[in-house]
Amino acid sequence: MDISDRWEGMDLMESSKVYVDVMAEFTKDGRLLPKSFVWKDGHIYEIQKVKDIRRAASLKAGGVGIRYTCIVDGLESHLYYEDNNLWFMEER
Repeated sequence: MDISDRWEGMDLMESSKVYVDVMAEFTKDGRLLPKSFVWKDGHIYEIQKVKDIRRAASLKAGGVGIRYTCIVDGLESHLYYEDNNLWFMEER
């Protein structure tokens, strides 16, 4: 189960990209780390931890970029930073 399982009005069989606003910081060693994001309903979700950062494709929603595996409200979720400098998540 990940955080998107809790968002209302989602069809569990289909997935699409949801572009989100992200608050992020650059570390002194040059890494970009997301700290929170704004879901399409306006709710702000804090990212408690970034577990993994790697280049990957979103097999559910399409697209490729840097995939951040994050812990949000105790659940694992993926946040993608595309090559066009936009952030998205997978909606089901």
